[in-house]
Amino acid sequence: MTQKPWLSSYPEGVPAEVNVSAYSSLLALMQDSFKQFGDRPAFHFMGRDLSYAQLDRLSQVFGAYLQSLGLVTGDRVAIMLPNVLQYPIAVAAVLRAGYVVVNINPLYTPRELEFQLRDSDAKAIVILENFAATLQACVAKTSVQHVVLCAMGDQLGFIKGMLVNHVVRRVKKLVPAFELPHAVRFNEALSRGEAASLTTPDISADDLAVLQYTGGTTGVSKGAELLHRNLVANVLQSQAWNSPALVRVPKDEQLTFVCALPLYHIFAFTINMMLVMRMGGCSILIPNPRDIPAVCKELSKHRFHMLPAVNTLFNALANHPDFNKVDWSHLVVSLGGGTAVQSAVAQLWLEKTGCPICEGYGLSETSPSASCNIVTSQAFTATIGVPIPNTEMKIVDDDGNEVPIGEPGEILIRGPQVMAGYWQRPDETARVMTPDGFFKSGDVGVMDERGFFKIVDRKKDMILVSGFNVYPNEVEEVVASMPGVLECAVIGIPDERSGEAVKLVVVKKDAALTEAQVLDYCKQNLTGYKHPRVVEFRTELPKTPVGKVLRRELRAPTT
Repeated sequence: MTQKPWLSSYPEGVPAEVNVSAYSSLLALMQDSFKQFGDRPAFHFMGRDLSYAQLDRLSQVFGAYLQSLGLVTGDRVAIMLPNVLQYPIAVAAVLRAGYVVVNINPLYTPRELEFQLRDSDAKAIVILENFAATLQACVAKTSVQHVVLCAMGDQLGFIKGMLVNHVVRRVKKLVPAFELPHAVRFNEALSRGEAASLTTPDISADDLAVLQYTGGTTGVSKGAELLHRNLVANVLQSQAWNSPALVRVPKDEQLTFVCALPLYHIFAFTINMMLVMRMGGCSILIPNPRDIPAVCKELSKHRFHMLPAVNTLFNALANHPDFNKVDWSHLVVSLGGGTAVQSAVAQLWLEKTGCPICEGYGLSETSPSASCNIVTSQAFTATIGVPIPNTEMKIVDDDGNEVPIGEPGEILIRGPQVMAGYWQRPDETARVMTPDGFFKSGDVGVMDERGFFKIVDRKKDMILVSGFNVYPNEVEEVVASMPGVLECAVIGIPDERSGEAVKLVVVKKDAALTEAQVLDYCKQNLTGYKHPRVVEFRTELPKTPVGKVLRRELRAPTT
């Protein structure tokens, strides 16, 4: 496309293009940080700091161990860990040994884990013992030959580590019984690695770095092939975009990010790990973001500057009584992503922290960031912002033709952060990639005259009521702003008269809230065909570990 109206909205100091080839690989980026920031803490977990120098040494040792197993360059190594110190060590080790990271959700069922291990043809897995029983149930049906078992306390020092492991295993009983007789403990693997030597392979920008499986909220999970150049590009794009806000951090303070999103998710992987390392910052690892009292307790101990989060986490924090125990005054960027930020949540967050939520947009397939709002703006725009440097976006109709400004259509994205394709699925790759390199997002959106984009909804989530399109996000946005509503979700249900009808699922903030009140509010704020036909109250909504509402689970028939 020739017109890029969004460039006129760029803040001062943010270029239209950045040099995305400054590093030949993610490994080169990390090694540069190891050299520059050796003594600084890179990650903080349960009272323990892991410095850049320690991360360098431990990942080198663990990489040597992995090579000693006889794996060959390009082999896939699965990492099934929550936010613990072993995660960045494992990622750095896998990459510097010449292998490919396969990020795996620790909450997978045996069926889901088996699918991903078989699909990626992973030869080894690094896994927390809490989830070992899941692996035991399926490992025989996979190509996994080597298992490294981690425990929560592995990197917390001898006494504290033993205490933490005792509590996890014996008191909280979070480690179900398992049998993996050939598994090697993480600390034992490090010991064996000390006796081996690491051979640094020749890694190029076009080599595969990460297999990032799509969330599966709309269908079968697919492995997005993220090359080293894709991820390096997105780190450098993100740095350039966030720099106008981050320069407000005093020069004598280390940049500190809160990592409440799981690192195995691409949003946190790129921002909370790789961008942090690029900028010599520290990431505070939160192992369980659903435990809001524990999150607040941990954050009360720190001065922090950036919080990437999803709508549900911003909402849960802002509504929790422990919120005021945390010093939010140093926060300069509240980065919203993963799912739409609701205006009611954004307003509450701004009132309580003074730091507006800056909503961005991206997908696993785009490493992930494609667009973002202006990080210095004080106003919530209810948009996904503008394309970040080196990125083009456009809106097209079903025939692939660009639509006029303000008209809805599918969002297409082109830039150096767009994946190489789907792992071993050329047919799926061809379906989502255009001949001129645009990725078809599957999201319906509009672009205004300034180049700001707004998500209308997922194509597949759209509800057709008597020939009229109803976009769940719009109805959810309205209902979420109603007093007494904590959160909500909208799905389509079959209807004899209209083909489909709108069903609304609500989690109450006020126990006295009634169906009649909800329906009346909808009548006041939505045109007739958008009104919910059914209102259901629940105590919680089904979500992915990242906080996305699983509409498909809401559609499933209840027994």
